[in-house]
Amino acid sequence: MPIKVPDELPAVNFLRNENVFVMTDTRAHLQNIRPLKVLILNLMPKKIETENQFLRLLSNSPLQLDIQLLRIDNRESRNTPTEHLNAFYRNFDDIKDENYDGLIVTGAPLGLVDFDDVAYWPQISEVLSWAKKHVTSTLCVCWAVQAALNILYDVPKQTLEEKISGVYDHQNLEPHALLTRGFDETFLAPHSRYAAFPVEMIEAHTDLDILASSEQAGAYLMASRDKRLVLVTGHPEYDAHTLAAEFIRDTEAGLSPILPDNYFPDNNPANKPKATWRSHGHLLFANWLNYYVYQITPFDLREMNPTLE
Repeated sequence: MPIKVPDELPAVNFLRNENVFVMTDTRAHLQNIRPLKVLILNLMPKKIETENQFLRLLSNSPLQLDIQLLRIDNRESRNTPTEHLNAFYRNFDDIKDENYDGLIVTGAPLGLVDFDDVAYWPQISEVLSWAKKHVTSTLCVCWAVQAALNILYDVPKQTLEEKISGVYDHQNLEPHALLTRGFDETFLAPHSRYAAFPVEMIEAHTDLDILASSEQAGAYLMASRDKRLVLVTGHPEYDAHTLAAEFIRDTEAGLSPILPDNYFPDNNPANKPKATWRSHGHLLFANWLNYYVYQITPFDLREMNPTLE
């Protein structure tokens, strides 16, 4: 799929090395096509790494995407060059009057932080509320799921005593649903979080359909019936080495992290892990783009129905 991004974005060369079709602004201007406008609110500290991961997943579709990156925390970053943020990220005030086909909100390392203590919590609330009228479909990942459940459904934060970390089996609960079309009956997906998402809590406090879940990790994939909201509690975007890097980081920091479940071959951190969830991740994002974005978004975004709440 042609992903339309700025010519100088580091992800261009990174993804081209993986044979992903990346279309720069220069070439896109020569085509008479209305691409889908997808906004990515990147809350992860290592923003360039996260950009690469999500753009890879968005590549598995014939649709042309115009990717825009959004930031809401203007504090100086310790993990991403200021020049990169200034060059490729937009501020919310710059885009709040625009409409988008899709919005992706990434996870964030805030599992043990109370919502009121999150520096940009008011901005998160503003963006998710804004998306109700300005975005055809919003997809939230990991911590952003916890934030969305609280902001949109008043679901209280639930924190586990021990972190869920590893690659877990999941059951496809609705094999004929559009979002899970093509999924196997069981599939693998990685998790790395302190948040708890019990199925019974989701059923009691929301009107969301639970499309996939895990005995170990709880509810995994949830969606509203109008297709406007999709919640993914795991990390289908992760690279093969991401959980290993987190484990090594926490070990070196003296945190005595648990060994990620079902991840290192023979449960030996010296062995190189393999990604066993990539096909599921690509299919999930392709289904979201096709059935939850492309099939229902208006050709002219100015005609977006403002009554969709």
